[in-house]
Amino acid sequence: MKQIPNLFTLLNLFFGCLAVIVTMQSGIELSVTDTGSQLMNMPEQIYLASLFIGLAAVVDFFDGFIARLLKASSAMGRELDSLADVVSFGVAPGLIIYQFLRLSVATEENGLDASIWWLLPALVLPCASAYRLAKFNIDNSQTYSFKGVPTPAVGLVVASLPLIFWHATQPWLLNLLLNKWAWYAMVALLSYLMVSNIPIMGLKFRDYSIRNNIPKLTLLLISVVLVLLFRWTAIPIIFITYIILSLLLKKKTA
Repeated sequence: MKQIPNLFTLLNLFFGCLAVIVTMQSGIELSVTDTGSQLMNMPEQIYLASLFIGLAAVVDFFDGFIARLLKASSAMGRELDSLADVVSFGVAPGLIIYQFLRLSVATEENGLDASIWWLLPALVLPCASAYRLAKFNIDNSQTYSFKGVPTPAVGLVVASLPLIFWHATQPWLLNLLLNKWAWYAMVALLSYLMVSNIPIMGLKFRDYSIRNNIPKLTLLLISVVLVLLFRWTAIPIIFITYIILSLLLKKKTA
């Protein structure tokens, strides 16, 4: 029974590895027309990366829940969870950013001959994820609140971006997701948020009373409304709302 939570954690890692595979085998194609314009094709395989990261997040939630239910929490489970999270919510999202940077750079003049150095900032995110998880593992005070944004939250935000790109109809949004400087800024911001000591509310419920869980219930209600209004685009907005609520209600989330 004690190994059941660890099996869920390994399933998290399994989905993370699948996300890495489909991201690197996405078959992104670039071609030049007779008029000199460039055509891009991001096949649906990269959708699967978003799907697998989402599944990893679901499993990541349930392994902790099951461990508490079975009273099977352990130091090994804690370490294993972090190792799986590095892959599922650090490496896999970092590679999604890498692929978007490929597209961004390739759309520029002489972009197909650009140096790989333009793409390497994508790997800062996995490094920040690993640092954040290592810091979390040696800090026993982060039970119902966090110091810095949790790695799975960042992973889910990045995982939503291929879906937003695929369904976007607004030119400004498409241009934003094909701007390498926007991606560099995003990597810098998300990485900073993970390694910082900004107080962020945890999503575990202390009890079943409404009074003690007002911040979480507020976030849940806002999230439902945003999803109904904006669908996939709601995920980054929910992420921003999560941070703002954490800062405004930090005394209640601690």
